[in-house]
Amino acid sequence: MTTSCPFLFPDTMDGIDVSVFLLIARIVFGGLMISHGIEKCLNFKSLSTTFPAQFGMSSKASLMLAIFGELICSISFVFGFLYRLCMLPMLFTMFVACFVALRKAPFSQRELSLVYLIVFIFLYIAGPGRFSIDYLFIR
Repeated sequence: MTTSCPFLFPDTMDGIDVSVFLLIARIVFGGLMISHGIEKCLNFKSLSTTFPAQFGMSSKASLMLAIFGELICSISFVFGFLYRLCMLPMLFTMFVACFVALRKAPFSQRELSLVYLIVFIFLYIAGPGRFSIDYLFIR
């Protein structure tokens, strides 16, 4: 039965098609996250005074860490370079945004950070796939 319906019942989860899917997911979600980081960079001066200060840090320090997670780590994520290591700040940033910085906000304002968090958890578990710099190093 699986030979007649490979689209519905794939034989393995490590084939080229899965790696293509992971590449597309990295490009799409990494690109979207990069756009948030670029927006924060471009508005750094105005945001540095109003950005939510977290964990006893200043607004400026919190903003710089958010930019690191959303811009620098996302670029590495897209290329699949130090994939799981660079995802940790991205996961942490989305967790803090959803459950700390926006904890009193209505769900509609927290929803986007929650979606990113869930997608990044799944992509963390799945790994970067064959089309990544990490895969080249492993081979």
